[in-house]
Amino acid sequence: MSRSSRTAVLVLALSSTLALGACGSSSDKSSSGGSSSSSKKGGLISIIVNDPSNPYWKTEGTVASAEAKKLGYKANVSASKGDTNTESTLIDTAITNKSVAIILDPANASGSIGAVKKANAAKIPVFLVNAEINQSGLAKAQLVSNNAQGAAVGAQQFVKVMPKKADYVELYGAPSDNNAQTRSNGYSTVITQYPALKKVGKEVANWDRTQGHDKMQSLLQAHPKISGVIAGNDEMALGAIAALKEAGKLAQVKVGGFDGSPDAVDAIKAGELQYTVLQPVATFAKKAVDEADSYIKTGKTGASSEKQAFDCILITKAQVNDFASPFALK
Repeated sequence: MSRSSRTAVLVLALSSTLALGACGSSSDKSSSGGSSSSSKKGGLISIIVNDPSNPYWKTEGTVASAEAKKLGYKANVSASKGDTNTESTLIDTAITNKSVAIILDPANASGSIGAVKKANAAKIPVFLVNAEINQSGLAKAQLVSNNAQGAAVGAQQFVKVMPKKADYVELYGAPSDNNAQTRSNGYSTVITQYPALKKVGKEVANWDRTQGHDKMQSLLQAHPKISGVIAGNDEMALGAIAALKEAGKLAQVKVGGFDGSPDAVDAIKAGELQYTVLQPVATFAKKAVDEADSYIKTGKTGASSEKQAFDCILITKAQVNDFASPFALK
């Protein structure tokens, strides 16, 4: 079987697996923590993102805030910086401010469960975006990128741009975020079908550009003859590119990213990044607010399930001029 045939089968299998796993409890079911009263129309929607210094999370907050205001709500955007204690404090603030809904990018798959429960106890519905928590039935909705599908698409392109026989390394995201493992698993499932491509190193860089740079330096010292770097997000990939430039090795090493950030698109245009995988954060951030609005007014989100996955899109040099705005194609 050819590379493209084998990978197509894997993409279908991964997408099917995620679709089955996304069948959680119905988000249209009201709980004792929700309200279906139309008297709550308007009011404050509190939006808690991770770190707006990252363009991905900045877009998440900007889009959600704009949609809330468009629908007649006040909106407040704050950031947890991935810290569950800060997140808990921000939830307390949202409760004190009598928020009618909370849009939350959870700081930790397990550690954020308590924050969602606290909001539920205050009868404030929570809508999760970008990352899931390890318990269903607490949030009214969990809207995320189809990370398994996106990872498979990215890995397929990585195989395509790499030499037939070569060593490569991986930069891994924050272990507290389930997306890191899902993407890493997706990469491995595809690339291990090609035994001549050997992963010789892996480092955790926590979605961060500076850490991506520093970890790439360490990987280069240990494995100076690598031909590829596959990263869990664009920030780590861009950090790796900076380190490769400093070492004078970028021309010999192919780098792949994940997110579809504006800086990654510019790096593709410059021929420094081979590809990225666009996460439709602008789409699901808006939809989370729409579902919150529906729930506030009717007691139902309008979605068929709590967990909702949005397919990712491969971005190569052929697509870099197709952006209407950050993370959104024309």
